[in-house]
Amino acid sequence: MWQIRSCAKALVVSSLAGAGMCLGAVAVGQEADAGGANARGQQIEAVQIHHNIYLLAGAGQNIVVQTGSDGTIVVDAGAAQASGQLLAAIKKLTPEPIRYVIDTSADADVVGGNGTLAKAGRNIYFTGVAPIRFQGNTLTDATILSTIAALFRVSAPTGKAAPYPNEDWPSQTFDEDRYYIYANNEGIELYRQAAHDDTDMIVFFRGSDVISAGDVIDADRFPVIDVKNGGSIQGEIAVLNRIIELSDSPMPFIWESGGTYIVPGNGRLYQQADVVQYRDMLVEIEGIVQDMMNRKMSLQQIEAASPCLAYQGEYGRDSGEWTTNDFVQAVYQSLMKQQGKPGKAARTAGAN
Repeated sequence: MWQIRSCAKALVVSSLAGAGMCLGAVAVGQEADAGGANARGQQIEAVQIHHNIYLLAGAGQNIVVQTGSDGTIVVDAGAAQASGQLLAAIKKLTPEPIRYVIDTSADADVVGGNGTLAKAGRNIYFTGVAPIRFQGNTLTDATILSTIAALFRVSAPTGKAAPYPNEDWPSQTFDEDRYYIYANNEGIELYRQAAHDDTDMIVFFRGSDVISAGDVIDADRFPVIDVKNGGSIQGEIAVLNRIIELSDSPMPFIWESGGTYIVPGNGRLYQQADVVQYRDMLVEIEGIVQDMMNRKMSLQQIEAASPCLAYQGEYGRDSGEWTTNDFVQAVYQSLMKQQGKPGKAARTAGAN
């Protein structure tokens, strides 16, 4: 394991650290299979955000790890195929057992590694090292914590096939707007609010001033909005506003490293100003699409008019699993749903 403290070197080592952020970069997982490469051919890499908070990238999703004498808290478990490498990387950071795995949504690259990490951990209520089983369940596994909507998404009623095995299911859920735990001498606040879908939450480490935004923010592309499962452009903007309210910037000493660090689901670290720009982009695109709808333009016409053109170079994609047109359709459908109209039917006809 090696660690770099200088800002210049940290920026070279990891593209996750935005310009001006002086963070420690830590190489982990180098003894894993294929030189630490995961299923996407990437090495799992860590950036030290705070003295006991790390960002791990390369497991399909940005992972936040908090360490301390109470144990290890992991926010998001990554993709299933990268879970072994992720666990090895966490063990290189700390010998403390995993106590909680917190899922910011029910996406595959968030919950896929739940079972692997939970089995390797230890529930906070049990001492010793031997597993304790009851009615086929291992009570001593680390707690998997999520919104109740996420549990419904990954499980299924008795007799029906579930999209994920039982070991990946959350063992503790909440349905309040705000939930919290206290670990390693700081409060950890969990805020539930539908954004990219209805399973979303953001996680705020209050003492460390770090927010895990999950897939509400994607620094590499326009946010993936699943309208069919409760996502909306309005929800995205609302949660971004909450993140801005919870965060702060290093004012007036803007030349100093500091302020709140926000960890997107994918891509580089953000600070408050980055979230403001991301929010403003979505507000602008929402307004453009709404104006076109008010002028009775169809979805096809709106797509052809390129309402995202100003941001296409940074966030747009013309091919793949989430294109710019997919995002435009989600914005359109969100606005149609808000107006109580079926967005799908208006794809080739003017919105009436």
